[in-house]
This record gives sequence, C-alpha cells and structure tokens, in this order.
Amino acid sequence: MGLLNATDYGDLVDVENFKRSVAGAELNVSIGLSRLGHTVEYVTKIGKDPIGESIVKYLTSENINTEHMLFSESHKTGLMLKSRVKQGDPAIAYYRSHSAFTTFSLEDVNQLEMDSVKLLHITGIPLAINTSVREALFSLVKKAKKAGVFITLDPNLRPSIWESEEQMVKVINEMASYADVILPGIAEGEILTGSSSIEDIAQFYLDLGVKVVITKSGEAGAYVSEINKETENVKGFKVEQVIDTVGAGDGFAAGIIHGYLSGYSWAKSAKYANAIGALQVQYVGDNQNLPTKDKLEAYIESFN
Repeated sequence: MGLLNATDYGDLVDVENFKRSVAGAELNVSIGLSRLGHTVEYVTKIGKDPIGESIVKYLTSENINTEHMLFSESHKTGLMLKSRVKQGDPAIAYYRSHSAFTTFSLEDVNQLEMDSVKLLHITGIPLAINTSVREALFSLVKKAKKAGVFITLDPNLRPSIWESEEQMVKVINEMASYADVILPGIAEGEILTGSSSIEDIAQFYLDLGVKVVITKSGEAGAYVSEINKETENVKGFKVEQVIDTVGAGDGFAAGIIHGYLSGYSWAKSAKYANAIGALQVQYVGDNQNLPTKDKLEAYIESFN
C-alpha cells in the first residue's frame, strides 16, 4: 500500500508535511529478502492509479517479480499515514476499507501456480480485511500446503482492523495450523494463547502442528522452540537509539526466512533476524534500512 510518512513531529491531525513511500508487512519482507539475494515474487491486488503504479515501480527497482500482481479497475490502492515520534511507536491511520485488495478473491487465487514456489510467507493483517479475502487466503495456503510449499506466518496483530478480538484469535490460530513456522511476539502470544509464558506459547502452537515457534522478545532477542527440544534464547543486538519501530518485525521475518533458505540452523536464523530488526529500528521508514547481505554480515561481525 501507499505510505505517507510525516516529516514533522506531532499528531497526524496537525502535521502538514509528508514524504511519500510504500509500505505493507508482506511488501517489507519481500524487499528484505530481495536485498539478501533471494528470488522473490510479491502477490497482491492494487488499483490502476498513481499509488499502485509507484508500488510496481518501487518493487521493480528492488528486483522483485511483479508478474502476478493483480489490478482492480474499480478500486483504488490502499494508503496509510504514519506520524513521526521522538520515542515509542508512531501513530498509524489506515485508508484501506474499500481498497483494491478488498476484492482479492478465490478466482484470483486460482490464477496462481505453486509449482516452483519454495516458501510462502503470510501475516495476520490481510486476514482481517473481510470474509471473501479471508476465504481466498485460506484457499491459497491450502493450495501451497498441498504443493509441499514451506509456510511461515507472522501473526502481526492489528486489533483495530478486526471485528473483534475473539474473531482475530480464532482466525489467526486456525491459519497457524497450516504453518510450518510461526513468529509471535510475547504480547501477541498472550493474546492468542492466553499465556505470556514463552514455553506455553510455544507448546500451544507445537500442539497445533507447527514445526518451529520463534517468539520475539525485543531487547532479549528471540526464543526458538521445536518439538522435543529445549527452547533456546538467541540474544538480541544492543541499539543505542531507537528511531522507528515500524517494520522491525518484518525485518525479523525476512531474517528467519533468509536463514531457512540458506540452510542455517533455526538459532543462526534467529541471530540474523535479530540483527535485521536492530538495524531497522535505527532508521525512519518501513523498509529503507533493510540491509544487503554484505551489510548484514558486517553488522553481525561488528559485535564479535
């Protein structure tokens, strides 16, 4: 979706100046993986409008395949505004209730082939859009599962865009039953499982059939849990000043997927994920500071 970043501090109601960019959790992960040298295809539905065209142009500049992006003739591309803050999380305003993606359907899913796909990454955000989008996404995941595609899920909870918290928990946990890896934060895990215990969160999803649960814990790093193995804490990277937290979780997801596709252990994958998250929070923007492979390796090496 399109993004307007406030360039001045203050409430979104009062800010007059913005910088245009692109955003979206899955889009950020796509950019992160492409910069790390992976072949990425981004699937979404946007409008035939200047914002949609700018997204395609930006993705192309990031070497991301847009061949299967879908376009709506009658609906516009979604948009979000993000405030600028000196500390804490920025305020976000979404304009997506009648966007092109709200028309994503089973017919669209039927156009997608899974033969050459190694991994499918999804988040909980599009599951909140509406019933027909949700139906299409479950169909996509089932199609991927049948084709032997590895599936990663970031819950990425956004309670404000769901009809109710009860529905959010039910739908995301149902989706989790199809995932090979899930990436909850501790606060998300508490909402989704009823417990803030890292072990309880992990066991809940392992019991659903998830192979690996990697629980994010901010400065404490991440906790890797697998069936019949002790949970391992992978320490985070110290950051002197946090500038912008938006996109850090997406960077983390890109690191985990990068590790999997590179044949790393889950602990090493979490180390890379922690590093990308640390880099991302030191810069304003959803994806601007996602690193290349050389930059990532150099950053990790600087702590050794």
